[in-house]
Amino acid sequence: MASSPTLSKFSLTLALLFFILLSSSYAKPPQSQAQRLIRSLNLFPNKPVNIIKGDDVDFVPGKIVEKKFSFLGDSGPSVEDLGHHAGYYSLPHSKAARMFYFFFESRNRKDDPVVIWLTGGPGCGSELALFYENGPFHFANNLSLIWNDFGWDQASNILFVDQPTGTGFSYSSDESDIRQDETGVSNDLYDFLQEFFKAHPDFVKNDFYITGESYAGHFIPAFASRINQANKQNQGIHINLKGFAMGNGLTNPGIQYPAYPDFALDNKIITNATYDEIQKIVPDCEQATKTCEAQGGQSCSTALDTCQNIFELILSDAKDINYYDIRKKCEGSLCYDFGKVEILLNQENVKSALGVGSDLQFISCSDTVHDALNEDWMKNWEVGIPSLLEDGIKVLVYAGEEDLICNWLGNSRWVHSMEWSGQKAFATSPTLTFVVDGVEAGSLNSYGPLSFLKVYEAGHLVPMDQPKAALQMLKSWMGGNLTKTE
Repeated sequence: MASSPTLSKFSLTLALLFFILLSSSYAKPPQSQAQRLIRSLNLFPNKPVNIIKGDDVDFVPGKIVEKKFSFLGDSGPSVEDLGHHAGYYSLPHSKAARMFYFFFESRNRKDDPVVIWLTGGPGCGSELALFYENGPFHFANNLSLIWNDFGWDQASNILFVDQPTGTGFSYSSDESDIRQDETGVSNDLYDFLQEFFKAHPDFVKNDFYITGESYAGHFIPAFASRINQANKQNQGIHINLKGFAMGNGLTNPGIQYPAYPDFALDNKIITNATYDEIQKIVPDCEQATKTCEAQGGQSCSTALDTCQNIFELILSDAKDINYYDIRKKCEGSLCYDFGKVEILLNQENVKSALGVGSDLQFISCSDTVHDALNEDWMKNWEVGIPSLLEDGIKVLVYAGEEDLICNWLGNSRWVHSMEWSGQKAFATSPTLTFVVDGVEAGSLNSYGPLSFLKVYEAGHLVPMDQPKAALQMLKSWMGGNLTKTE
């Protein structure tokens, strides 16, 4: 394995490129504190979507730009061969959408799996994960970059994508490209992958995995189903889908919302009196969610409002707890300081290095994209997973034990209640200890292609809180060795 030296010298362009913004863009609160916390899932949208009027943006059909970056003065071995890319692909079935991405080839083997990472929101770019969780680099205290020893590019060729359209640097000149359901989102992601593999035919035969967290618990099952369906129908380039992993995701709200009071009481976040009060309104949430599934449309917005009352009552007792990691206090509007210099990503030389038009602004989280998916929020996306399991697609649901927002308890409940041929065997499977370097790092249940892992000492952002365990989880799971203990 290559060593991980500090990247001490960079060209000005590259140094500016990797500053992430997330600190000063959260000024516009939604209707309630509960909505701010639940619906943001780490990243609260406040800026408009990237809709470029007219034909002012220079555009070449297909691939717009893809640049390979090298690091000046770095003493590490083969740095120039890491193949760092950033660029755009047009989406052929959209009106005018262009999707932005970063791509990092594996530090080890080119035949390592291709992994795509999707951040939630909905409407938030994947740069947070790239620089604070599982990307190749982290920020040093002086804002220079250092190697992330536990970046997922240690075991994969990894893509970070700004999606849905309008997120991050992704944009369109037609408002109809803003998606309102998972069908539109998954079709766009499928088109993106087709364009990517056309440009990178040498990766087509690699195993392919989908990963992500938070609202990606919606995105990922829909996306996996879209790929699987296309493969069966011999559409486009065959994508060698082997599995998908969802971390602290929102997948089945009808089960996960009622789990809030149980998790909160178990962790002494609420009083017994508050718990009893919440239990009186849980049936209303469950019924509203069923109506959403049956009728769709406005009934799903009503279900969201109804179920948010559960979280409002929890907040009344929770005070200053960090809802993404209950071991910590919430400091600042998002409970974390992800603040880097936002303005840098919108400087002309940075955008030029990325192949981004001068009239585009970086949007970390788009409230337009977020609001467009309002009626998707309470939909149950567990329903598409059983057929994927039956087709042998591996599914890993993992959750940091200290997260409240998308807690392990709610995720465990929907995983165990999911109806598929292996349901009973999964429910009776022994609970194994997930061990990393001789240390207990989690508890695991697994049967056939389905695994559920509760990660110890981690909150909502598992790769940030437990980077070594997260990388080992990825390696073991992709290698079929997750159930093996040391």
